[in-house]
Amino acid sequence: MSKAILFKLEQYRNSPLSILFAIFCIIACRSHAQQSMPDILSNEKVMKKHYLPDFSYAGYHYGEKAIPSKGDQLLHVEDFGAIADDGLDDSKALIKALEKANDMQGYVVIEFPSGEFNINEIIYINRSKTIVRGMGSGQDGTKLFFKRPLRFLPDPPQHVELKEYLTRFDKRQRDPKDGLDAQFSQYSWSGAFIWVGKEGKLYKSYNLPEYNQTINTLAKATEGSQGKFEIKVKDASQLSEGGVYKLTWYNKEGENGSLLKHVYDNQDVEIGEHHWNNPENPLIFQIVIITKIDNNNITVKAPLLHDIKPEWFCSLVEWEHVEEVGIENFAFEFPMSNDFPHHLEDGYNAIYLTSLYNGWVKNVTVKNADSGILTDDISNVTIENIKTFGDKIAHYSVAMGEVHNVLVKNLKVENEVRHPLSFNTRSTKCVYTDCVVEKSPLLDQHSAINEQNLFDDIKLYVDGPINNSLKYRLFSLGGSALWAPGHGAFSTLYNIKINFANVPNDIKKPITLVGTTGKVGVSARIIGVNANHPVEIDYEKNSYIEMINSDLPFSSLYEYQLKIRQND
Repeated sequence: MSKAILFKLEQYRNSPLSILFAIFCIIACRSHAQQSMPDILSNEKVMKKHYLPDFSYAGYHYGEKAIPSKGDQLLHVEDFGAIADDGLDDSKALIKALEKANDMQGYVVIEFPSGEFNINEIIYINRSKTIVRGMGSGQDGTKLFFKRPLRFLPDPPQHVELKEYLTRFDKRQRDPKDGLDAQFSQYSWSGAFIWVGKEGKLYKSYNLPEYNQTINTLAKATEGSQGKFEIKVKDASQLSEGGVYKLTWYNKEGENGSLLKHVYDNQDVEIGEHHWNNPENPLIFQIVIITKIDNNNITVKAPLLHDIKPEWFCSLVEWEHVEEVGIENFAFEFPMSNDFPHHLEDGYNAIYLTSLYNGWVKNVTVKNADSGILTDDISNVTIENIKTFGDKIAHYSVAMGEVHNVLVKNLKVENEVRHPLSFNTRSTKCVYTDCVVEKSPLLDQHSAINEQNLFDDIKLYVDGPINNSLKYRLFSLGGSALWAPGHGAFSTLYNIKINFANVPNDIKKPITLVGTTGKVGVSARIIGVNANHPVEIDYEKNSYIEMINSDLPFSSLYEYQLKIRQND
């Protein structure tokens, strides 16, 4: 029996229900026996050879607490001048309510009634323990409508480095056949009308040395092992139990640095120059909370991304952030506008989460956006029950940017999106689970040293024809060659289900699922890919692949690992 079932049997050992529960467990075990466990989860030799991260720490409070449903104090936006359905701007009313919340204690809920409200300014949520709540995303709920794009607003001060980056590296969208040659939009992957983050903080680095931010190092780390919880530091005197910090890794060894070899599993792969051209800036980070300090030995809540070695200059540094911010029960809607070319988006972006720890977005729909929800510099955030739709071609639905331990659950993508599910710029240990993509699906891993992420229990509907080569490009490399390849070691796909709408009945050969040749990434774990037509996998660089065209014993690796951890 599994560890989880044994735990339950022990829990009910002295209960009158124990016999009934034991019978249930026997039936469950027989059912699981008919669907064999993946070797990477059950065979000790395979498990030892092929490392599989524990993804169960993603989400709000590491998946261990429910998102709060009540606040300590309540504010109504009507009391600050917002009027539903009058067609006038309600931005200043919401801003005034947020300013009032700054003078209050505890969790403050700012509540919208039913109806439509217009937002025409960027709304910054900079206060911890703030919940902005509507009455739902349905017909009788709360709609936030945005008349014009971000392009018509003053430039956000947080974009100073981004704009310089776009200019210096000549980031342009070029299509000579169409006469197109234009600089990328600053809103292509950054910024939104509802913007969460620490006030005055630059939330993201674009690898320009002159913009390197001052780093307040609190302790230098000397020892630690990937997947473990213990860190040895030189001096723990500036650390505290319950403190939240950023653990950093540096590559100061150049193009052939040992950290790069470790991240890319010693594979022969072309690596972009951004991995070594700014050695004073951390290359990798992980947000950690300390659970125990014993002299100079500390224990953290979640497993370490990587080993800790002196040559990687690992440190625990200060992380400025806000906590316990939630956005829930809204319909975001933008007017239908022109579909501008890729990277030239106007800035019809709904939500941007930055420098946030233990937060959430839930029960939200987004119509006709360029990007629904964007993220950077956040950790342990849950984004759930989201739907994106509309006639406009979007850039992102919900995107994982430079983030750690973020959980996206029950996302339904009904519109055409260039990157419908995307792990981007240095995202680590993040999870998409129980998601559906209805149009032109692909699984995007967007360069910039993203690694150890999980696509989990994903349903994909391929509506277009399959070409004569019987290949479908499912695995996508996005982003810049400066950050190639697409992902580091141990990024994982589990239980990917595909429905091909237009496969001729006389085709018997399998459809090959392919990516961007030689650039997708290294040492992936691909477990359980099924379709309504046989498939085979063409993936690069030492990938571990099993149970293709086979049934899995459980639908979600994330949920399986979480249950095992909670019952251990």
